[in-house]
Amino acid sequence: AAWSVASAAAHAWQRLTDGDGQWLRRLGRQPRSWYGMLLAHAGVGIFIAGVTLANGYEVKQELRMELGSTQEAGGYAFTFASIAPAAGPNYSAQRAVFPVTRDGKPVLTLYPEKRLYTVQDMALSQADIDSGFTRDLFVALGEPVGDKAWTVRLQVKPFMTWIWTGCILMALGGLLAAGDKRYRRAQEPARAPQPAMPAAARPTREGA
Repeated sequence: AAWSVASAAAHAWQRLTDGDGQWLRRLGRQPRSWYGMLLAHAGVGIFIAGVTLANGYEVKQELRMELGSTQEAGGYAFTFASIAPAAGPNYSAQRAVFPVTRDGKPVLTLYPEKRLYTVQDMALSQADIDSGFTRDLFVALGEPVGDKAWTVRLQVKPFMTWIWTGCILMALGGLLAAGDKRYRRAQEPARAPQPAMPAAARPTREGA
């Protein structure tokens, strides 16, 4: 990941700087494919870093939590504060409240739900996810296992945003490269229409 980003930056530095201070003028003269190449290489590096960190430092726990209990995951403390009925347009639900803290300081509050869709009589868990620059926090309700206890899934996935950012940069790089005029196929010039042969000059069946 570092090699991909650093090589793109080094290439840009070598191409734009020549000790004469005219890098801004050179920047405006570069073709679209060059910008696309830089974006794509940077996107590959950011994508690799995001995938590696997300897979290597992911924390996932599935456990039983009672009302008022707190569980630590990935440096964050998740507290099962309350749960109450809630109504949606086509479902009824149990909505839980999970304040999240880090080092004793409030971070945010997540509201996962256990929904029951009345038409299909289907129960589904609606997780609540908070996406950040360096981590995603995930809480999902499972099934009740007592009067005041539920199964809960807690998940902390670091650098998930980097994965999406890398994909977007690679896509933008490809679009810029495709828009370069040098890669457009020249249209074949239209052929002039052939003049019609006079009727007298046309071969007849007898002459053939």
